[in-house]
Amino acid sequence: MALLLAFGETQAQQFIDKAVVEYEVKTNVKKTMGNNSWDEQLKDAMSQFKTGYYTYTFADNKSVYKFDHWATGMKIPEWFRRNDEENVWFFDHNTGKYNMQKQIYGTSFNLEDSIRKIEWKLSNESRVIAGFNCRKATGKIMDSIYVFAFYTDEITISGGPVSISGLPGLVLGLTIPRLYSSYIATKVMVNNVPVASIKPVAAKKYMTNKSLFALLQERSKDWGSSDDEDGKQWLRQFIWNAML
Repeated sequence: MALLLAFGETQAQQFIDKAVVEYEVKTNVKKTMGNNSWDEQLKDAMSQFKTGYYTYTFADNKSVYKFDHWATGMKIPEWFRRNDEENVWFFDHNTGKYNMQKQIYGTSFNLEDSIRKIEWKLSNESRVIAGFNCRKATGKIMDSIYVFAFYTDEITISGGPVSISGLPGLVLGLTIPRLYSSYIATKVMVNNVPVASIKPVAAKKYMTNKSLFALLQERSKDWGSSDDEDGKQWLRQFIWNAML
């Protein structure tokens, strides 16, 4: 018995530096929509949540995060799901650079820039996710968006889903209230990691964070009325999602 306990303790102290993590990503799409008659009719024919599964593959302090499949039985229009299926995030923590492909209403944008710095505050709150002990951290992105993360230092890469990074371990749980979205790791697979798939998206031309933000603001400046608070909130969410 003592030998078994010692073996278990040794296993628990091992750190993972290569794996594939599956995340369940859930967005309350009805909350992201407006209250006009068209949106209300559309809501009646839709599921409340858009639920997809993504994979985060990492090794050698590099990672790629992308869409894998949708949950079954979900009633969400195809045009509401299409953008998610094409998005890819690549991070190289050795160089401090990241590369992102974002599909935004039928147009593909490729971005390459330094990894964003996120302001994090750690707390003593903890929980177990996918079998790993995780600690809570609160961060702020894009100046005003608060995110709530649970990370584990048993997985050594300083990353997470979408463009979230900067904690002393991998984020396995994430909530972004202002985008009505949550990300939760469902399993961590350490065998047969497809290392060759961890690579940036190739493009002829790349934008930076700053240039993409400026372009999105320019293209959306005439959308809706400046007096429509519902429309302004939707526009803010559109830009936040595009930059995430």
